[in-house]
Amino acid sequence: MERKFADLHIHIGRTKTGRPVKITGAKTLTLTNILHTAKNRKGIDIVGVIDCHSPEVIAEIGELMERGQLIERGEGGLLFEEKILLIPGSEVEVHDRFSRGPIHALCYFPTLERMKQFSEWLSGQVKNIHLSSQKIRATGRQLQRTVKELDGLFIPAHVFTPFKSLFGKGVEKNLAEVFDPDAVDAVELGLSSDTAMADGLKQLHRYPFLSNSDAHSLGKIAREYQALAVASLSFSETVKAIKGQGGRRILANYGLNPLLGKYYRTVCASCLQPSAPSGRCPRCGSDKIIPGVSDRIRELSDAGERPARPPYIHQVPLEFLPGIGAKTLEKLLERFHTEMAVLHDAREEELLEVLPERTVSFILKARRGELPIAAGGGGRYGKVAGG
Repeated sequence: MERKFADLHIHIGRTKTGRPVKITGAKTLTLTNILHTAKNRKGIDIVGVIDCHSPEVIAEIGELMERGQLIERGEGGLLFEEKILLIPGSEVEVHDRFSRGPIHALCYFPTLERMKQFSEWLSGQVKNIHLSSQKIRATGRQLQRTVKELDGLFIPAHVFTPFKSLFGKGVEKNLAEVFDPDAVDAVELGLSSDTAMADGLKQLHRYPFLSNSDAHSLGKIAREYQALAVASLSFSETVKAIKGQGGRRILANYGLNPLLGKYYRTVCASCLQPSAPSGRCPRCGSDKIIPGVSDRIRELSDAGERPARPPYIHQVPLEFLPGIGAKTLEKLLERFHTEMAVLHDAREEELLEVLPERTVSFILKARRGELPIAAGGGGRYGKVAGG
């Protein structure tokens, strides 16, 4: 088995012709740029691009296949320049009479043909098939049935964030209210929660946990990710690793310390003062409160004994660390080639050849989970203290 890094939630901002896909995504976030960035800068081995239902993205995948840059694997997935595995996926929004609010879900498929079939089905369920994260007219369970008929993987997205998630709105309290529990393959935690927090919900104990970036720009790719033990790069091997089958497994989740997440604590929407989950802001008196993930999970928690899981390592992205700006990051990449190499493999003495001792200490403390963090909330990231 080999260790491979996977980020399975990356958006496309624009197609190669400049057509918008994810409106809030960067213009440079094209399919080809994602693949090159994963290969040459980030050091990620498996990317899940979740706007591949868009017809122009499908066309670009086809063109890359015709040129031999993308090769479809017999066990699923598409290999880019013999190094990076592309898993085509789609993020859709469920908002039916059962959900009582918008919920995002991730759907992945083994081949371009299956992705085309899903896109054709989806085009009859949404207003604009060219855009990302569209509201569908089908129910959550109808969506699941379609995904499974196409040999796909179904994963509720960023399940605790306050907006457009399964548990974040303060309404849903059980996954089965919206989805068929037996047709859920894994759960994505999102940027303000980790394994220890999510396992407070007994209903989630049966599912593997994933930590992905939800990248809206090239720089945010691999903000969160997982290490997988697989025999080769393919869709089938990735699925087996997620489900822990045949010796394949998730080795570790790497994610932000929840305190760094934008929605960890409950805050007032008007002045961002930390607030109670209900009532009025103690500073300005507003009753517009953005619920924090920590309070929401505390409200839903009902678990005693917890399942054994892969370690969840509080990985702080390089851009969050004091002393690492754009120029310093380029120096690190020139020396170590990828961000994964800096974060995981570079030795202290090697880092000291490039960086001041103080900056190296931040990288080493980040590896050990020893950095002091000031909590984020209300759409603002937390910060590493001492910078």
